[in-house]
Amino acid sequence: MQTITDPKKLQAQCLAWRREGLTIGLVPTMGYFHEGHLALMDRARPDCDKLIVTLFVNPTQFGENEDLDKYPHDFEGDSAKAESHGSDLLFAPEKTAMYDGAHATWVDVPELGRHLCGASRPGHFKGVCTVVTKLFMLSQPDIAVFGQKDWQQLAIIRRMVRDLNIPVKVIGHPIIREPDGLAMSSRNAYLTVEERNAAPAIQKGLVKMAEMVKKGERSAKAARAFLSNEYASSLPMGKVDYIEIVAPDTVEPVDQITGPTLAAVAVFIGKARLIDNILIEV
Repeated sequence: MQTITDPKKLQAQCLAWRREGLTIGLVPTMGYFHEGHLALMDRARPDCDKLIVTLFVNPTQFGENEDLDKYPHDFEGDSAKAESHGSDLLFAPEKTAMYDGAHATWVDVPELGRHLCGASRPGHFKGVCTVVTKLFMLSQPDIAVFGQKDWQQLAIIRRMVRDLNIPVKVIGHPIIREPDGLAMSSRNAYLTVEERNAAPAIQKGLVKMAEMVKKGERSAKAARAFLSNEYASSLPMGKVDYIEIVAPDTVEPVDQITGPTLAAVAVFIGKARLIDNILIEV
């Protein structure tokens, strides 16, 4: 496995592969790999000749007082895991290599970023869209795989690719969970033992709410209230950032649940802000 830190060298290598007629797969990450990241690599590997994994903690998607400086990292461990899961190239640039002092261009999909994480993290998705566009331009991928845990991010990237005619197939991969149901996340490392034991209540509440909807409840307001009460009871140490019921493609809140609908939540537990979701088929 090659390791490249220079964006220009990455682009040169990928353009050379394209001239050879090779297909390229891309898995963008911020590192500190867990089974969820590795599942993305495993999903991409059979569909490409060359697999690129990127490891870059993108500063432009972090807001003030967020965990940019404390974000967990393990470069050597990540490198070994990427290689063992079929990566041909690990791209791990420095922040100054991706954003020099004269950087002045941004990509945004504001309509899809108004709610959920976009409402509580202003500018977050502008940073995501910009860095993903840069990674697409550098790596020239045929396919790119993203996790569905951040459903809003996936929806925004798909719209960005469609609107800008970027020739890459965006693939969403289902959430990978711990045996007790907690969605895998690098930020789970922030949890104390007590907090980790309580955190599975996030997914359990979503499942209970989805069951209520499947039994006939169609009011999004009632579903949100049910889940809020459930968390107050089962997760008293948690602080809810948002509970939303939205259309899966547009991420717009709905009043009535009349078709496939996404329930998405963000909950603070101690120092960790954890997100999760469930697609409700009605």
